[in-house]
Amino acid sequence: MMRTAAALALLAASVPAFAIEPLPRKSPEFTLKTAAGKESLLSSYRGKVLVVAFIFTTCPHCQAFSAMVEKLYKELGPRGLQPIDIAWNENAQSLVGNFSQQLGLTFPVFYGTYDPIMAYMGFSVLDRPVVPLVVVIDKNFTIRAQSPPQGDPNLQDETKLRAMIETLLKEPLASAGHHK
Repeated sequence: MMRTAAALALLAASVPAFAIEPLPRKSPEFTLKTAAGKESLLSSYRGKVLVVAFIFTTCPHCQAFSAMVEKLYKELGPRGLQPIDIAWNENAQSLVGNFSQQLGLTFPVFYGTYDPIMAYMGFSVLDRPVVPLVVVIDKNFTIRAQSPPQGDPNLQDETKLRAMIETLLKEPLASAGHHK
């Protein structure tokens, strides 16, 4: 009985190691892959306010989110908003082109795979995430908001997301070497 209690106490003490780091925090690097196989880095968008959505091309909620973000992009893109979708469902590489075309998306849609996305989000292997997973990154490459594995309706609400983006667009870009 004591061994079981000790094992449970040890397990409970290790759980915070799986916890998502508190916000705000510097965004980790992430490799973006196009359907054509070209790669770039998420950090290449530093200086813009990023709305990164990890999506399934087949998910109606993801499709609605991407269409809503396209609307925001048309309005706020000239001020520095840059949306990015990263599809990670089965066959995503071959589906992203049609997904973008059907929704009339003018922002980039990349594809990714489970493990790098879970690592980027800071999720445990025990988490079973829902899509879309949304990350909002400020001009200084700092994550300011992120969906938990269960999703966050606030990050999918156009009015709330717009307000957050507008606030971040007004913030200054730190000079090189002076990151938050």
